[in-house]
Amino acid sequence: MGDKATGTLDEGAVGAGSSPPTAFLEVRDLRIHFPTDDGLVRSVDGLSFALERGRTLGIVGESGSGKSVTSLGILGLHNRRNAKVSGEIWLDGQELVGAQPDRVRRLRGRHMAMIFQDPLSAMHPFYTVGNQIIEAYRVHNDVSKKVARKHAIDMLGRVGIPKPDSRVDDYPHQFSGGMRQRAMIAMALSCDPELLIADEPTTALDVTVQAQILDLLRDLQEEFNSAIIMITHDLGVVAEMADDVLVMYAGRCVEQATVDEAFHRPLHPYTWGLLGSMPRLDRERSERLMPIKGSPPSLINVPVGCAFSPRCAYAGLNDGRSESERPELVELEPGHRAACHLPLEQRREIWESEIRSKL
Repeated sequence: MGDKATGTLDEGAVGAGSSPPTAFLEVRDLRIHFPTDDGLVRSVDGLSFALERGRTLGIVGESGSGKSVTSLGILGLHNRRNAKVSGEIWLDGQELVGAQPDRVRRLRGRHMAMIFQDPLSAMHPFYTVGNQIIEAYRVHNDVSKKVARKHAIDMLGRVGIPKPDSRVDDYPHQFSGGMRQRAMIAMALSCDPELLIADEPTTALDVTVQAQILDLLRDLQEEFNSAIIMITHDLGVVAEMADDVLVMYAGRCVEQATVDEAFHRPLHPYTWGLLGSMPRLDRERSERLMPIKGSPPSLINVPVGCAFSPRCAYAGLNDGRSESERPELVELEPGHRAACHLPLEQRREIWESEIRSKL
């Protein structure tokens, strides 16, 4: 792959009033709101997490929970005229929320990149795949078009595109779904980004191609020690790829833990619901899947107390706190945080006696 541009992220580093970041990526109290005629849409409402190099964070949740809005916020892709963004996003010591748009634009591609959910709409239909990779590479590297073209061919070959020297001149519509996704990955990785955000990278792909794409991302992470944020509905992908899991609901984090803790000792009823609605192929089920009743709340009118309480079978065990008081996200065990009013021991008992045996 191409030579990495030199330099450190020192412009706009730790400012007055902010404690220095301790992780490669730190998101602190991120809020992304959208004013509309019907009211304020709180798509992300106080999200915090950290991610180290070489690790993968899986962000899961139903549609509308704020996953993709979060990823676009990290990359600075929200139009500030339509979105109100506050909080802090630290990338290798550089604060992005308060940085100038031109500065954030220079970081995209070279320090952080994104694999979009639909590569056909993310790629320009009027330009060849090769020209789009060439353009992305030359923005951050002072090289000739000939050198950039060779790099584009090398990248297409690296991600498994057959005959890359000829396919480099094809248009996006001439690629299959799996090949387009590979080409999108080649474009995202063309400048060796230190942070890679993958938004539903295996959606609408058959299982064989899904496995190939995930293997590719894993190999590239091992090679370049990149940090990866994997946004997905597929808990199977999270179990295979991620080191840590962040569960989002109604724009907030309701649980964060290692993959092992999240799958074997979850501490939030919403996480129980997600696991219960996931089909299992490793053993025969005696009962049907357990879907989460109801629908996610409107992000304009989020319930006053616990946002999940209208759908939670255990909300009535809190003496009305679920309807009137929003639970705080607290660390219950080392590295395991959850936001729920139920006492920890009661949650453990419910998981062991009622939920676990049904999964």
